[in-house]
Amino acid sequence: MKIVIIAGSNRKHASSTKLSQYVGQVIGDKGGDVELFDLYATPIPMYSPDESYEDHEALKKLKSLMLKCDGVVLATPEYHSSISGVLKNALDHLHKDYFSGKPVLVMSSSGGAVGVSCLQHLQGIVRNLHGINSPEWISIGGSQRQSFEGEEAWLDVAEDVNLRIHRASDLFLSLVQRLRKA
Repeated sequence: MKIVIIAGSNRKHASSTKLSQYVGQVIGDKGGDVELFDLYATPIPMYSPDESYEDHEALKKLKSLMLKCDGVVLATPEYHSSISGVLKNALDHLHKDYFSGKPVLVMSSSGGAVGVSCLQHLQGIVRNLHGINSPEWISIGGSQRQSFEGEEAWLDVAEDVNLRIHRASDLFLSLVQRLRKA
């Protein structure tokens, strides 16, 4: 199973990116072949329908990964009850051919208690791109983010957070496997 994780933060040490790395490791341990595309480390140009981006290496890489994958994980911080601008920009570069019929797990990291509004927005975008939303999402907020901040990330992931991550990952991978067989 080829899985692409798009880390949609524009912050160097973002907790949503650390969460993406951790979830990538969890999915990898469960048999997934994971590729992380970090929008901070590998920026792509601002989308404009008037422009051609055929020569932009980072965008070509993202599109190639998306065409070859069996499932997608989208991670975002929550900004003003919605997704990050860099993730929205990346999704604007992609169309239904990159998502159609593929399971998509969405996850967020919020400075507040939970990042549910951005996940609802993200699931709406996934539906419009003809992706299949995984039945669960991953949202960490408030003190739960501490496990995914700084250089000590993942050393002490709270048990309840870890259980949610594993449950959501298991459901997502189960959906990917069922759709690959179909």
